[in-house]
Amino acid sequence: MPQTALDLLRLLAEDASADRIAEQAQQHPEARGLALRIRAGIDEHRRREAELSALVETARDLASVADPRGVLDAIVRRARSLLGTDVAYLTLFDPDLGDTFMRATAGSVSARFQALRLPLGAGLGGLVAQTRRPYWTPDYPADERYDHTDEIDGAVGEEGLVAICGTPLLVDGDFVGVLFASHRTRREFRRDEVALLGSLAALAAVSLVQARRVTETADALAALSAAHAGIEQAATAHDRFSQVVLSGGGVDDIAATLGELLGCWVGVFDVDDHCLATYGEVPVPRSVAAEGSGRLTRAGDGWAVAVSAAGQRLGTLVLGGVDELDRGQGRTVERAAMVTALVLLFRLRAAEADQRVRTDLLTELLARDGGEPDPALIERGRLLGLRLGVPHVVAVCRGPVRGLAVAAGDGGGLAGPHGDDLVAVVPGTDPSAVAAALARRLGDGPTIGTAGPVVPGGGLREVHDRAQRTAGALVALGRRAGSAREIGFAGLVGGPGDVGTYLHDVLGPVLDYDARRGSDLLGTLEAYFAAGASPSRAAGELHVHVNTVTQRLDRVATLLGEDWSTPTRALELQLALHLRRLRRPTP
Repeated sequence: MPQTALDLLRLLAEDASADRIAEQAQQHPEARGLALRIRAGIDEHRRREAELSALVETARDLASVADPRGVLDAIVRRARSLLGTDVAYLTLFDPDLGDTFMRATAGSVSARFQALRLPLGAGLGGLVAQTRRPYWTPDYPADERYDHTDEIDGAVGEEGLVAICGTPLLVDGDFVGVLFASHRTRREFRRDEVALLGSLAALAAVSLVQARRVTETADALAALSAAHAGIEQAATAHDRFSQVVLSGGGVDDIAATLGELLGCWVGVFDVDDHCLATYGEVPVPRSVAAEGSGRLTRAGDGWAVAVSAAGQRLGTLVLGGVDELDRGQGRTVERAAMVTALVLLFRLRAAEADQRVRTDLLTELLARDGGEPDPALIERGRLLGLRLGVPHVVAVCRGPVRGLAVAAGDGGGLAGPHGDDLVAVVPGTDPSAVAAALARRLGDGPTIGTAGPVVPGGGLREVHDRAQRTAGALVALGRRAGSAREIGFAGLVGGPGDVGTYLHDVLGPVLDYDARRGSDLLGTLEAYFAAGASPSRAAGELHVHVNTVTQRLDRVATLLGEDWSTPTRALELQLALHLRRLRRPTP
């Protein structure tokens, strides 16, 4: 073997560099070329071996990262290291917006670049995302193959990038994102570098999907654990609510139990937003909307759920004072609403049954003409907590009434519908005081006429008739409440039309004259009759001269006729003046 061949073989065995081999074989071009090809093959083999080793190491590193964010950071760091680039970065696909957004970077210094979004088809990265093929360029700013935008070019320029290579992240044909490697100087990317970035992208895509699945599995396990805890909590709540119902507890006990279980305030309101029960520091009650389905809904700073039973809305349960409620806690609230509905339904049915018994008793009492008290009726009343052997006042309420219990004195009396009115029989001896008290308790709405007192056990018919006439007269007079004793003969008036017609017939000319002239002849007439038909005493009451009173009375005579002061006409005028005073608004 020639000496030159032996020397070249020795250099190759010693792993000499290509430059040293070329220098040693300058005199033998053919041998030098062959040796350099062998040297290049060895280098390529070693490079591929190094890349494979790096990929294996990368796979090992990615497999140890469970957090998707950690996987992304590891990918760009390894890409920058393997390719020796200035910057590496990764964008992820946003299916909702149809673009990709910057998710991880290594070597980047520009905040604008790190917040960049790439529409499909825009720039090099947008073209990779659109075509799902790799693209690279030694000089991106000057490369007209790509669709340049001000936003992308501005961010790339601020980062100082020139040479860019991008390759898609694909898993089973699904596009995940784009992996980039970039230099801040002009530089050609070799095909083996593009292939290496592609291999790393494929490995990264699989690792990313696996990390997401690990996270999803962990979330599912956490949700399962939370659901199990919620089931245990719901079971505990069910036992607590069952104990409340079985022990005869009410709505306030349910509210307290729910508040203790969830550590929150609780309020229960009826369909008219009247408070039935509270637990804790309940804010000022306000009307809240809740789904009729019985599902928990958000209501301002708290939550609300409808309280319904047998297809009937009975109220609303509201709660708050806690930041959030999980599904188990939500089911606990809904179960509390269901139990509350059952308790309210039981209470409603019991109240309806009790009211039917009371209404029947009231009907029998109203049917009696009087006489001695009936011991059987008094005993029936005693079983209902009533004392029918003592004096009561009969009240007729004409118009809308908010509640029977309120009208009956919260169990102290009887109340029920009778004809078109609500009749209440309330313990007491002063009809005027009872009328005033009922007016305060019932609020705006019904007109209340009272009469009595009477012992109910002996019958109520006659007193009820007087109370009815009183209520009718009060409606005619436009008054809110009063007793038969207060309105006197006005209780005989039939209706609003009768009063108005009567006043116009008797006082019409004087009323019209006062309205036209701005005078007060009616006031003079009232003072005259109040003074016993004495002009001088009337003048003293009115603080005017007696001649002024005489002149005014002459004008009255002109308007009403010379016989106005006769006993019959004078009585009619005084009655009309009295009715007019009764029609004035109650102070």
